[in-house]
Amino acid sequence: MKAKTADKIATAVIYSIAGAVALVLAAMLAFILVRGLPHLSWHFLTAQARSFEAGGGIGIQLFNSFYLLILAMLISFPIALGAAIYLNEYAKPTIWTSMVRTAIEVMSSLPSVVVGLFGFLIFVVKLKLGFSIISGAIALTFFNLPILTRSIETSLSQIPNLQREAGAALGLSRFETVIHIILPAAVPSVVTGVVISAGRVFGEAAALIFTAGQSAPSLDFGDWNPFNLASPLSPFRPAETLAVHIWKINSEGIMPDLSLVSAGASAVLIIVVLLFNFSARRLGTLLYKKLTKS
Repeated sequence: MKAKTADKIATAVIYSIAGAVALVLAAMLAFILVRGLPHLSWHFLTAQARSFEAGGGIGIQLFNSFYLLILAMLISFPIALGAAIYLNEYAKPTIWTSMVRTAIEVMSSLPSVVVGLFGFLIFVVKLKLGFSIISGAIALTFFNLPILTRSIETSLSQIPNLQREAGAALGLSRFETVIHIILPAAVPSVVTGVVISAGRVFGEAAALIFTAGQSAPSLDFGDWNPFNLASPLSPFRPAETLAVHIWKINSEGIMPDLSLVSAGASAVLIIVVLLFNFSARRLGTLLYKKLTKS
């Protein structure tokens, strides 16, 4: 067989496989959205869930998902950013750094249920934090930190060394070069990684079942004191997220409109994750233009 013919056949096979995967993904998304979109309404998005009656919503679960996501990213992003800067800009190729990189790779491949069980044993039981938002946020930090660190480090490594040399030529210290030259240039890739990582965290369920809990108590949205358990800002209350709610109602739900609630909640989850992914590159580009004044 001639080389050109073999190349055309291989290219056709690769395109066929990629097309089949894309078709399956599109079919899954279309199935979820077609079933769920007709049931979406303002009442459904803001009302409290009901366990035994029809007409419930996902308001508290949706709020819990965003609140837990914000806490998890506030904890994990500064740590991941500092670790990535150290590994890419300061660390020398030693046995220690090799071990750290290997540990990051191993942790990034851990199943989320293992992270959840670890969080349950350490934070819920050992530290006596109970099923709470703070337990879930810390567990998600362990789940998200390796991937986020690797993503930011890759973004920094893509910046040409010429820019680092230019900073040194201008008399800037290594830290000033990183802050004023390297990070602004890496903003699009960093933001893309952060937003995609946030979408992954938003849809997480297994780790939160064992840490944040499977209940969503009524909240007093007029009470913004984080030390009161009825306050929506309290990090010490149990919090059933949207992904956990979907799992729970499909496994043990008994409400009459079970299928409708499941379909609507699934559609909302898919839409939010898609928005995270589609907005990542756009947001990165806007920040890059603002920081570099271009």
